[in-house]
Amino acid sequence: MRPTTLIVRTAGTNGDRELAHAFELAGSKTITVHLNHLVEQPDILSQVDLIGFPGGFSYGDDIAAGRIFANRLRYRLLDPLVAAINRKVPVIGICNGFQVLVKLGLLPDPRSAGHQTVTLAENCGGRFIDQWVHLEAADKSCCIWTRQLQRLELPIAHREGRFVAGSPETLHRLRDGGQVVLRYMRNGDGQARLGPTGDSTGNPNGSVDGIAGICDPSGLVLGLMPHPERYTDPAHHPNGLCVGSRPSVPSGLKIFCNAVEYVQGVEPSG
Repeated sequence: MRPTTLIVRTAGTNGDRELAHAFELAGSKTITVHLNHLVEQPDILSQVDLIGFPGGFSYGDDIAAGRIFANRLRYRLLDPLVAAINRKVPVIGICNGFQVLVKLGLLPDPRSAGHQTVTLAENCGGRFIDQWVHLEAADKSCCIWTRQLQRLELPIAHREGRFVAGSPETLHRLRDGGQVVLRYMRNGDGQARLGPTGDSTGNPNGSVDGIAGICDPSGLVLGLMPHPERYTDPAHHPNGLCVGSRPSVPSGLKIFCNAVEYVQGVEPSG
């Protein structure tokens, strides 16, 4: 039986169709619901198997990226969202969706929902970045979305993507708890990541410790700045038409397959 994924969109969202397509390729049915409709019918959240918050520029990124979207969720839908996570519904927030999840407090820990402890600040170079990046998936992460992934490439497109923790203690908890899921790496060679220099060959936005994505302690809730939904076909990659140069299952698609297979109760495919 195909699970159902809820895609939540609102004014300024522009990645909802790509996200729905990625989930459908991975074997899920999808429904895309505007936030206004979800506020009127929050029971929809109790009827789905996965939830996705897509990228874009919700509400024009006024005040701060994802802030207005997160505030509307906080005051109208926070309890139903936490209830969905508690019944083990995987949730993903990509780019603007990641910004929403951290400002809502569902990341890094839904148990502190409503209280923000990390953020995604303006890139250290102060400009919008649109490029492909090399990433390293943590070996010991608890994240169900990144199972069987080690090194991967995905595109980024953001101005506010610099990961910052509210305190050294918060950063230590993320590291020690296996919640740091993805880090930017230099040219995919596994060498030490660059500091906050904005260098396009390593850490592109100055994120602390090169962090590109985190999950909650259960591994069900993933937030990341790179766009896996934009790499679900080998032809999406700049070198995608070179025979043998790319994996048969693109790493972006693999992320969604992992979540769908988790919901179906099957082991992740190779």
